[in-house]
Formats: sequence, structure tokens, C-alpha cells
Amino acid sequence: MKIEINNVSKKMKKDYILKNIDLTLNSGVITGFSGINGSGKTMLMRMIAGLIKPSEGTIIIGDKQLWKDISFPQSIGILIENPAFLDSYSGLENLWMIASINKRIDKNQVREVISSVGLNPDDKKKYKKYSLGMKQRLGIAAALMEKPEIILLDEPTNALDSSGIEMLKKLIINERSRGALIVISCHDANILKELSDEVYYLKEGSISDYQKIKKEDGIK
Repeated sequence: MKIEINNVSKKMKKDYILKNIDLTLNSGVITGFSGINGSGKTMLMRMIAGLIKPSEGTIIIGDKQLWKDISFPQSIGILIENPAFLDSYSGLENLWMIASINKRIDKNQVREVISSVGLNPDDKKKYKKYSLGMKQRLGIAAALMEKPEIILLDEPTNALDSSGIEMLKKLIINERSRGALIVISCHDANILKELSDEVYYLKEGSISDYQKIKKEDGIK
């Protein structure tokens, strides 16, 4: 799997939110997006996911062009901004409803992914009673549960304690090992470098710098 982002820009009213973005993302690679709030990281992720259409340029997923050949990537898991689920249902009930749409996994697999993020699949607590950290863990589980080819995680460490961050690192390296194409953003530069194989730095909607992380410096 490869994603080619070719000279992509996004203009809203008179302002460019993204300007002339050119980059290629590959399977089995963890790509980090770094930049201050408003630099364009989340907008770029939303565009890759097919949620926002660019004003200029093209995005090719595999051999298909977004908004021309396909409306959305065919195999994708996303956590962009804050996770949102139905308040009156448990974590298991929420994820099972989502899984029932594509029917790619069974309920036992849903239970397994809930356990993998440190939640109890038998917990009857309703989502509205979840702490912020529990909500974030459930959002991560939803993004990963169908083992998608593409994974987009926008600030996945939000509301996670140190044990949650270690859990996230293990899950991400497992997803990379099976060949997923992974894009993450994180406000903590040290965590982002540890998680990523490469980092693109965004400033005012443009790529200002690029860094390839040495293998010994990243997650093993």
C-alpha cells in the first residue's frame, strides 16, 4: 500500500490551510506529523481519510484516486480529534455496532482489541461514564480493530497516562510489523520521534522540514 499526495492545497475562504503538500507514505512505515496547533496536521489527516476534499492536487491510495475512483480509502482506521461514541452504550456495544457494518471481525475479536487497550470488555459501564483516558483507549481500539491497511492517529496520547502510552507504543509497533501504513501526530516531540520512522514538520500549512529517524532511535 502506498499513498501519494501530489501538490495538495486546501483553501478556505481566502486563506490556505494547506499549501503545496507533496509526500509519499508507505506500508510498514510509521510517519509522524509535527507542528503547532493550526499548522495543518489534522487537516492533512482528514484529507487522507477522504473527509475533506482538496482545493488543488490529488491523493492516490494504491492505484485509486480519492474523490474520483473512490470516496474513501477502502481499508482505514482513524482517530482524529476526540473519539465519539454513543453515550448510553458500553464500550463493547459501541465497537460491536461499528464492526457489524463491514462484518470483517466477530465479537470475540472485538473483545480482544478492547482488552489490548487495557479496558475490560465485560465492563457494563456506559460510555458517558468513561474517564477521558478510557474514551481515548476505546477510540484507539476502534481505529485498530479491523486491522486496516491505513491507520491515522491524531494525538493518540491525549489523556493517556504512562502505562497507556506504553500500551500505545506496543500496539503501533505490532501494526507496523504486519505491514500497516501508519500516520500519527503528537504534541510531544520526544514521543513522536520515538514512535516514528520519519517525521514531516508542518508550518503554516506547508512542509517545512523532514527527518528520517535512525532505526536505533525509534521503536524496535
